[in-house]
This record gives sequence, structure tokens and C-alpha cells, in this order.
Amino acid sequence: MNLGQLQTFAEQRGLVWTDRTAFMLERYAELLKEWNGKMNLTAITEPEDVYEKHFADCLIPMAYLPGTGTVCDVGSGAGFPGLVFAVMAPELRVTLLEPMHKRCVFLQAVIAELGLDNVTVDNRRAEDSADLREHFDVTTARAVANLPVLSELCLPLTRTGGIFLAMKGSQGTAELQAAAHAVAVLGGQTEAVQNETLPGGEARTNIIIRKHKPTPARYPRPYAKIKKNPL
Repeated sequence: MNLGQLQTFAEQRGLVWTDRTAFMLERYAELLKEWNGKMNLTAITEPEDVYEKHFADCLIPMAYLPGTGTVCDVGSGAGFPGLVFAVMAPELRVTLLEPMHKRCVFLQAVIAELGLDNVTVDNRRAEDSADLREHFDVTTARAVANLPVLSELCLPLTRTGGIFLAMKGSQGTAELQAAAHAVAVLGGQTEAVQNETLPGGEARTNIIIRKHKPTPARYPRPYAKIKKNPL
């Protein structure tokens, strides 16, 4: 996928595309490749692959985002989907929650280079962020953990009435079945499942969970307990 095809992909989904959008995403792809030589950010570094497998993938669920509000990208890594959301929807206020310091350095460099003023980097784990509890209109995560574990990391950060957007691959529906108990215990309810295929044929499943009541105070547990005994 080239940049022009990415533009078409975005516009087909009702997203606004400007010259600024094109510049920022092109530069982001360049920075990703440059920095990947210093640290392990992603196995996908060629611009055409980044445009499809990272950027286009992040565009698919944007129809479920509010027009304005706060978004938390849990385990942001190289910035997917949070940085893409911030570029495409500058009215959103995006927090990139990333526990690895060196990745936070990369994220800060991208933010500075692109002049993004709607993004904050927070160098912490989700389960260690008690001050952010019930804070965000949207929490999201991509390629972080399976859904039973991910739900306990993300739903406590989501405000009541907000959404938890889990970006998954072809096993997303199976993960959702496995996470049904966890989602219910943590105050969530599945609202929609979005299945789509990227132009190259890769299946993507986005799960939209609405937070309909506060998460019990005992969650999230320490990560070792979450991983060892998922809800």
C-alpha cells in the first residue's frame, strides 16, 4: 500500500485527509524505520508495509471513537494505535501508556517531530496507574495481551459510559468468548464486533466493549496475578 492508497482507505471510512495528514504519517513511517535500527520497535519497517499493516489497521476502528474526548493507548509500544488516532483526529486528547522507557523516548521524539500537542506519554504500567482510574472516554490496546488479561488492564481505566476498544487479529472472536466472564466482572458489556480484512488479506477483529458500571475496587490486580489467574 502506498500513501495514496492509504488516503483512499481513510476517505472511504469518512476520515478527513489533508496534506498535513500525509506529511505526518509519511514522516512517522520514516522515523519508525530510523529508530528501529536503535531498538526493537517492530518487525514491519518498509513504508508500504507500515502504511497497510500498521496505519490502515489503526484507521479501521476509528468510526467508534468519539468526536472529542480522552483516549488511553495501553502498552502503546511504537505508538499504535494512539499516535495514528492523534494524527487523524487532533481534537482527541491521547495518552500513550508505555512501561518501557526506551520506547517512551521514541514516542516523545515522534511527538516533537510531528508537532503533536494533543498527546502525552506516560511511562507506567496500566495496573500501576491508580490516579487514572475511571478517567478515559476510550481505552484501547493492540498486540499487548489476550483479551481476558487485557480487559483487566483496560476496563479499570475506562470511565463508566466509555468504551474499551480491543484491536485483535483472526482469533479475536475466540478471545472474546474466553473473556466473557472477565468483561462482565469488570463492568463491561460487548457492544460490537468489527470484522474486516486488510488489502493484503490479513483478517482483523476489533471488539468494542461498553463500560456500563464501575469496576470493583479490587481490580486490577498485580500483573503477575492477572497473568497467572485471568478472570
